[in-house]
Amino acid sequence: MEFEAVIGLEVHAQLKTKTKIFCSCSTAFGAPPNTHTCPVCLGMPGVLPVLNKKVVEYTLRMALATHCRIASESRFARKNYFYPDLPKGYQISQYELPLAQHGHVDVEVNGSTWRIGITRIHMEEDAGKLGHDPQRPLSLVDFNRTGVPLIEIVSEPDIRTPEAAGAYLRQLRAIVRYLDICDGNLEEGSFRCDANVSLRPAGTQTLGTRTELKNLNSFKHVEKALHYEIDRQKEVLLDGGQVIQETRLWDPVKNQTHSMRGKEEAHDYRYFPDPDLLPLVIDAQWIETVKKACRNFRRKKSSALSTLTACRPTMRTS
Repeated sequence: MEFEAVIGLEVHAQLKTKTKIFCSCSTAFGAPPNTHTCPVCLGMPGVLPVLNKKVVEYTLRMALATHCRIASESRFARKNYFYPDLPKGYQISQYELPLAQHGHVDVEVNGSTWRIGITRIHMEEDAGKLGHDPQRPLSLVDFNRTGVPLIEIVSEPDIRTPEAAGAYLRQLRAIVRYLDICDGNLEEGSFRCDANVSLRPAGTQTLGTRTELKNLNSFKHVEKALHYEIDRQKEVLLDGGQVIQETRLWDPVKNQTHSMRGKEEAHDYRYFPDPDLLPLVIDAQWIETVKKACRNFRRKKSSALSTLTACRPTMRTS
């Protein structure tokens, strides 16, 4: 039996703002652990988030560059889960009403042009970072990255080969770097992705059971991990087994994936609108201003877009 791979990518790009998305802490990389923190990003009782306006402007740039429809009103939501690097016990993200949807990116693969749809682009805050001690059975957490602004770019399941996935990622990285909204550094984690892959019989439209691949910090690792996972799932199906819906980690030393945990569904995160943040209203004037700035970007990259005033919620501008 011939199988066809169905691949979708979730790309996280860390935005190049000076301060975090909901507080004034610095986003500079490489500071001593837990020095770029405050009661807001640490989730202390009684604190209130204040949205960084520059994060919205950068997200609008990406939405326009990828032909997305921009929502006139979007909302922030709380994504609830417990992990040591998430001090609040939830992550502020967007769910039912994201900022942008239904875009696309065209990529060249082996002389052919592929159009890959973009389901959504939304804003969210990053989590902290765990460090594992090689000598002792303990882990250390650094909250400097907590609250650093991200955009998540979710593709449609339009990708069929690992090579097309690599081409799509390279194109996205080129776009965010050209727009000057993300440095695209994979080693530092400012540009990273998770890959979802499943197999189905060739010529059919029914989607198979998918697995999610994490720990992909280079384009080559993405392609190698997808090749391995496609072969692994094909072997399972040909042997009469069933693919398990799970999250798997890529081991670049052994060149194989291994099971990490069962894959969560959206309802597991118990999303609900964040009561501390007003709806985000984007009017046509703001979008047009960003469009004009993007048109002039090549001639004047230093354009700061600092005069935009169309958003209703109270926001910072750095």
